Amino acid sequence: MAVQQQLHKPTGAFVGASWAVLFIGTLAYLIGLWNADMQLNEKGYYLTVLLYGLFSAVSLQKTVRDRMEGIRVTGIYYGLCWTSFGLAVLLLSIGLWNATLELSEKGFYAMSFVLSLFSAIAVQKNVRDLASMGDDDEVVLADVEA
Repeated sequence: MAVQQQLHKPTGAFVGASWAVLFIGTLAYLIGLWNADMQLNEKGYYLTVLLYGLFSAVSLQKTVRDRMEGIRVTGIYYGLCWTSFGLAVLLLSIGLWNATLELSEKGFYAMSFVLSLFSAIAVQKNVRDLASMGDDDEVVLADVEA
């Protein structure tokens, strides 16, 4: 059964909230790293995991959206996107599990990391929606199988 799917332009409030949450989550994580009492190589590890996580989340969102819109994406790249996203979460989890941090600090890093990843996905979605719509308020996509 084919269903016509419509995309509506994201509201300014949602776009602004997405960017604000991305900024807040990332900044909180970075301030936590700056003030952390850990060696520089540990700080570098957590910074790299954040950057890798943000990149993999955006890439995964784009790939999923491409497939949804019928844009060809190879299975290998699709799998790599999911693998990278999972590895970023796993690397943070392993790092925090083995870290000599207070439980509250571990929770802080985990929550700011997840907040940053989720908001990066929302920002990517908004950027793509706004770019595809231009000045229109809604776009009717091709028939989608339900």
